[in-house]
Amino acid sequence: MTLLGHGRWEELTLESEALRGNALGDPWERPLYVRTPLSYELHPERRFPTVYVLHAMTSQARAWFNVAPFQRNVPEQLDGLDLEAIVVLVDGWTALGGSQWIDSPAIGRYGTYLCEDVVGFVDERFRTLPEAAHRGVAGRSSGGYGAMVSAMLRPDVFGGFATHAGDALFDVAYVPEFGEAAQALRNGYDGSFERFWDDFSSGRPVFTGSTDPLLANVYAMAAAYSPRPDGGADLPFRVETGELVPAVWERWLAHDPVRLAREHGEALRAARAIWIDAGRSDEYRLDLAATAFHDAVREAGVSGHTLHFELHEGGHRGTNWRLPLSLAFLAERLAE
Repeated sequence: MTLLGHGRWEELTLESEALRGNALGDPWERPLYVRTPLSYELHPERRFPTVYVLHAMTSQARAWFNVAPFQRNVPEQLDGLDLEAIVVLVDGWTALGGSQWIDSPAIGRYGTYLCEDVVGFVDERFRTLPEAAHRGVAGRSSGGYGAMVSAMLRPDVFGGFATHAGDALFDVAYVPEFGEAAQALRNGYDGSFERFWDDFSSGRPVFTGSTDPLLANVYAMAAAYSPRPDGGADLPFRVETGELVPAVWERWLAHDPVRLAREHGEALRAARAIWIDAGRSDEYRLDLAATAFHDAVREAGVSGHTLHFELHEGGHRGTNWRLPLSLAFLAERLAE
């Protein structure tokens, strides 16, 4: 345990039944980092709201503690806040780089892991307010996607969420990448994702190929949104041309938060806090996605004190400084 100015971080190990025997053979024992405020020690009779933080694709929970020149990491930024909530950093690393925080037979049951195993583990060991009205979930990029869908699909677990440039508006955010992926597969791997992964895992330095990030991300999304029961993934485009495959693409669209917002208005109206933001120069067009999702949330009947929407200066990367702002927003409203 590490005692900081306004709170205490504790590293724990969680054994997840949901992840046991997952398709990728990833560990089912996961690290969990829990921050309790100073008042947790000073007032042992009190219970606190909880906010669960989800990392982005190709990251992991311990990466929040990384150091970088001229920057404070997220735990250091939180130490500067008088945050009256328990903060939990959840680990969702996989052999594909991530899971989108949903259940998939090609990756693992990461939605169940979060909503059942992690939340249950924390409620058992810490003085939480163990009701959905006092739980929030936050994240950036793929973590922001996980926050949106977890809160909409499981309002019995989460009563608020924050998404920072979360994946959404799939036809704008994802479709432009499919032609590039088809070209990269044809030119470098004879149209085969299997050959790409063989090369990627051959021992060469990863992400040194110019198309490595593109291909790894496209396949990981397919494994999340259009998995096959045998552990493979159906692609939403023809490898030969990049053209959409309508039946598979529709499976992707069923996971789009913009569409889900129109189907889960009751859950959104019941939320105590919703934070949506993105950099106005987001390289993946997720500022446009944030705007579309905000529009759908407002159409569902959410406004006023509950809802915060902002397009800030900057792009997709280097935005961890936004997270303490949304955590403070969630902590205040989830304590009510």
